Amino acid sequence: MVLPIEHITNLLAPLLEGTDIFVVSLKIKPTNNIKLYLEADSGFTVEKSISINRRLARAIEATGIFPEGDFSLEVSSPGLDAPLVLHRQYVKNIGKTVSVTDNNDVVVTGVLTEVNPEAITLSVKPVSKKEVVVNKEISFNNIKKTIVEISF
Repeated sequence: MVLPIEHITNLLAPLLEGTDIFVVSLKIKPTNNIKLYLEADSGFTVEKSISINRRLARAIEATGIFPEGDFSLEVSSPGLDAPLVLHRQYVKNIGKTVSVTDNNDVVVTGVLTEVNPEAITLSVKPVSKKEVVVNKEISFNNIKKTIVEISF
């Protein structure tokens, strides 16, 4: 038996094909509330969200996987304060200031300068004028959470 989440994933795949949009997370609550968080390398706009929402809702209704259309669908980006969870999100945010909390709850803030399959590198500004900029490598398996800092 195919689970509803697999159905949604299968219906979503052709809608994202040929775009730079990618799935960050997909959850279905017991109330058939589908929460789909997407991002795009070029930015996930409201227009993209509306388009995916409408097309995916029609596809879900057409399959009849929820009796009598008893479901709700929310499509959005994870939000500015949501932690990065995918490698692709890290790559997308190269050049931005991030705060990384490691597994020991130590927080390091710096500019994300490099991402490889095993680790990220931050350029950390000195605390005093006598110190120099330090490049700090943090392995993915030592990252508890990474947040992109909002700058105005």
